[in-house]
Amino acid sequence: MNHRNATTVDLRSDTVTRPGPGMRAAMAAAEVGDDLFGEDPTVRALEERTAALFGFSAALFTPSGVMANQIALQLLVGPGEELVCDAEAHVLAHEEGSPARYGGIQTRTVAAPRGVITAELLAGVVRRGNAYTLGSRAVEVEQTHTRAGGTVQPLAALREVRELTAGLGLAVHMDGARIWNAMAASGTSAAQYGSTADSLAVCLSKGLGAPVGSVLLLSEENLARARKLRHGMGGGMRQSGILAAAGLYALTHHVERVAEDHDHARLLARGLRDSGFSVRPPETNIVLVEAPGAGEAVARAAEEGVLVTAPDPGTVRLVTHLDAGEKQCRRALEVLIAVLTETGAGASGLRARGPAAHERRDARRTRTQESEVAA
Repeated sequence: MNHRNATTVDLRSDTVTRPGPGMRAAMAAAEVGDDLFGEDPTVRALEERTAALFGFSAALFTPSGVMANQIALQLLVGPGEELVCDAEAHVLAHEEGSPARYGGIQTRTVAAPRGVITAELLAGVVRRGNAYTLGSRAVEVEQTHTRAGGTVQPLAALREVRELTAGLGLAVHMDGARIWNAMAASGTSAAQYGSTADSLAVCLSKGLGAPVGSVLLLSEENLARARKLRHGMGGGMRQSGILAAAGLYALTHHVERVAEDHDHARLLARGLRDSGFSVRPPETNIVLVEAPGAGEAVARAAEEGVLVTAPDPGTVRLVTHLDAGEKQCRRALEVLIAVLTETGAGASGLRARGPAAHERRDARRTRTQESEVAA
């Protein structure tokens, strides 16, 4: 069911964006071929451009970030071998158990504050292995960290992890689904981040506004096997240059503007905090609000045309993106302040119930309708 209309503000994720006229024109004009035969020139152009940007020798276009991550993990960790990652990593929490299901990979986790993996944390966890003990084979880091609220893995920490793992003979995979946000927030270049990992998956639909697709960056020597794994997972596409063209357009037009999303996230966080709510300071484009009864708040906000999510029963999540500008964020802020107050999430702990709450909601709906007419 499509919840969106012309006045809806959708802050559920930065994946909800829709291609604009320029991107659609690029897709319509794309030169294509059969990519399973390696003959789609637009796909090759996207792969070559992304590999060069991050300093890798090869790249592979995939339908999704989950597929890109799972291909990478199977390249680095064999069945019955061990991957070390954060306990709240996307590859564990949001990828349907794929490391174990499809790769036969055992995982060992660390509880990383704010999702930031450090060499110090890893030193006490990774295992060298011997004839009687399973050894670790790779470490996974996430940039930015989704469940921690879009936190950035600092370049210095990544370099220390790289130094530690190199000394132990371990590989590093980076789930860089929102690496564009990390680049904008930290000023770190793509090549600098790329130098800290053996493989790196970047998403084109999170932050950059493409309709679908990720790119797995890896070594040339692993490319043939990666292509076979993609095919076996059902990711072998044909004239996929139509999709790759959207990615190329996004790389040209949407990377630098990601910083605007961070400005809007700070606007939302500041407004909610000033109204008495507990908000985790956003580092990038994800805002986490402490909200007992979050599910009720999400449902009420949807009634007012503002779509957000509840990653757990006590948290409301907002994600800014290129389809939600300042005007839309300010409208969302007004609705969320009222809704969170009514559901008792404010610092005062007061719960507005009964006729008074409905009267306020009706008044707010009237104000919204009047502003839409005026616009």
